[in-house]
Amino acid sequence: MNREPKQLPVNPKYKDTFFRMLFRDKEELMKLYNAVNDSAYTDADQFQIVTLENAVYMNMKNDLAFLVDFQLHLYEHQSTKNPNMPLRNLFYVAKQYQSLVREESIYSRRLVKLPTPRFVVFYNGTEKQPEQQKLRLSDAYDRKEGEPELELVVTMFNINPGYNEKLKEQCGTLKEYMQYVERVRGYAGIPGMSLDEAVNRAVDECIREGILGEFLLRNKAEAVSMCIFEYDEEKEMEKYKRAESLYIREEMEKELRGEFARKLQEELAEEFREKYKKEIKEELTGEFREEVREKCEKEIKEELAGEIRNEERIIAIQNMLEIGIPKEKIQKKYSVEEIAEAESALETMD
Repeated sequence: MNREPKQLPVNPKYKDTFFRMLFRDKEELMKLYNAVNDSAYTDADQFQIVTLENAVYMNMKNDLAFLVDFQLHLYEHQSTKNPNMPLRNLFYVAKQYQSLVREESIYSRRLVKLPTPRFVVFYNGTEKQPEQQKLRLSDAYDRKEGEPELELVVTMFNINPGYNEKLKEQCGTLKEYMQYVERVRGYAGIPGMSLDEAVNRAVDECIREGILGEFLLRNKAEAVSMCIFEYDEEKEMEKYKRAESLYIREEMEKELRGEFARKLQEELAEEFREKYKKEIKEELTGEFREEVREKCEKEIKEELAGEIRNEERIIAIQNMLEIGIPKEKIQKKYSVEEIAEAESALETMD
């Protein structure tokens, strides 16, 4: 009776990487180096692995560091797009140099020789990337002026299916590593299948088909734990990136909305100002016309009434003068001007 292989539990504290475990073997590292550099080294003892176990930045280790032909090579595997790899490698290589020259005096007059650094990233994330690209530290400089005085260039190889196939053919382990990764991703994407089940199923399948077979047989428990941890970490990183992207989008939207709202408010304010200015002007003009009309009508009436009253007073004075009433008595009720006007009118009549 066929029995399902026992599924191995996850070790959540495991911090190494599957890629690093694969290529920390000098023979495999030599094959990878030959494929990247189109070289033909045959003696793995020429490769000195100098990966620093304590070179950790933001909970991430440098995967592989090694010396060959007085060159310092730093190899990294990435399952997510990271434009900050040059900066990370700057930190790593500084620690490497500190370690390599710890017996030297950097204050002496003798020049301390350093191995030439080379930086390579193997990318197998799900986000589409070109087959090969150069990542430069100077890309991060906020102010660019001529040739940068500090530069670090990382060569990134996309090792997903359909990319850098020649490179993977020259390094069978790298090719089989990607085949294994694709199996894990495929099973992990099946609804209802747990990550533990997906990884165990991919491992057992690869062992049967001879994909990293010897390595997986020899290191099955560690490989399963490592892969689950990496896959969880990758998913968490994707969640974080999505959340961060959403947050940035929301903040930018708020900022743009605010800026747009301010401009729109200014435009609308000006538009409404002109509109209401015209309406108010028309309204006030109408009201003012009516008000002026009423005022004029009132003033004219008052003026006419005044003229009538004045004319009656002049006639009354004329009558009093004609019957011989002295001016002194008339002045008690009427003004001197009114009396003078009445006298003038009488003279005209005569």
